[in-house]
Amino acid sequence: MTQFNTTDPVASPESGTLRPPSSAPRPSPSSRQNPPAHTAAHIKTAAACLSLLVSAFLVVLKMGAGLLSGSVSVLSDALDSGVDVLAATLAFFSVRAAEAPADTRHPYGHGKAENLAAALQALLIFAAAGTIIYQAYRRLVSNALPEHLGLTAGVMGVSAIIHLVVTRHLWRVAAATESPALAADARHLSTNILTATGVFLGLLLIEFTGQAWIDPVIGLVVGGFIFKMGWDLSREAIGHLMDQRLPEEEIALLRDVLDAEPRVLGYHRVRARRAGSQRHIDLHLLVDPEMSLRAAHELAEEVEDRIRAAFPGVLVVTHVEPATDEELAVEVSEPGIWKGVRRESRPPS
Repeated sequence: MTQFNTTDPVASPESGTLRPPSSAPRPSPSSRQNPPAHTAAHIKTAAACLSLLVSAFLVVLKMGAGLLSGSVSVLSDALDSGVDVLAATLAFFSVRAAEAPADTRHPYGHGKAENLAAALQALLIFAAAGTIIYQAYRRLVSNALPEHLGLTAGVMGVSAIIHLVVTRHLWRVAAATESPALAADARHLSTNILTATGVFLGLLLIEFTGQAWIDPVIGLVVGGFIFKMGWDLSREAIGHLMDQRLPEEEIALLRDVLDAEPRVLGYHRVRARRAGSQRHIDLHLLVDPEMSLRAAHELAEEVEDRIRAAFPGVLVVTHVEPATDEELAVEVSEPGIWKGVRRESRPPS
């Protein structure tokens, strides 16, 4: 989408300085060979459904083993798997909601449904971590020894293997489709590989040593680990919900795309963000004041096509302005809204 302004050549002070583009080619998001939109939606939905079913199965398995043995570490891991079910449910519905087309009430689409789901998953993780730490503390005070340790350890070993297989699949799908919800789900499940393995080894240690304190200490470690993971996830989710700009490597790629076009004398008011797996980029292009409206339109379309080639699925809007010598001389640094100019291409005064 292209907008034009042939009457307002005044530069905005709300801009920032760009680093010179690197001569080395930068990897493009397109190099990941993203699947088509309809295929990506199907793949994401299937992956979220698989995560949901596996998590539900493991909740029943671990909860039964935890109640049978009375092990707080196993019950803690079962509670974490219960959060997995809720998280997988959120991921399943959020990826479906995010793929809904834009409408009159949501002209930018529904991509942030995935970011919202990731934030809700972080809250669930915090709740699980708090419950686990509380129960582990109570068991540490009571110093009760778990029962049926051999059977319970076997259950935890099997669950660790299942978590490993499902998590690897989710990471692959999340990377291919750039889904924040599936990435959050995969990150959550990946912690279960370590926690289930830790509980498995701890139960074996209790079996050989007879030390009851090992079980609640493992529960405390699991709770602390889960809390840290929830903290990291919440920071990332909130950043996307607050329209945090794209990562530096993608910003650098965008700079390279713009600087590769000699007819673009400068650019400013560049805003680049993500909503779910979709990127949104809008910017002002500075061109020769003598350029015709038709030529400016064609140039803007070419620039947009190059941006789309570098960022598949991006929604890009350009606004064309006539460049002035004073405008190209402005270099003010301000995070988030920045300006790039090529002084050697400055039009004559």
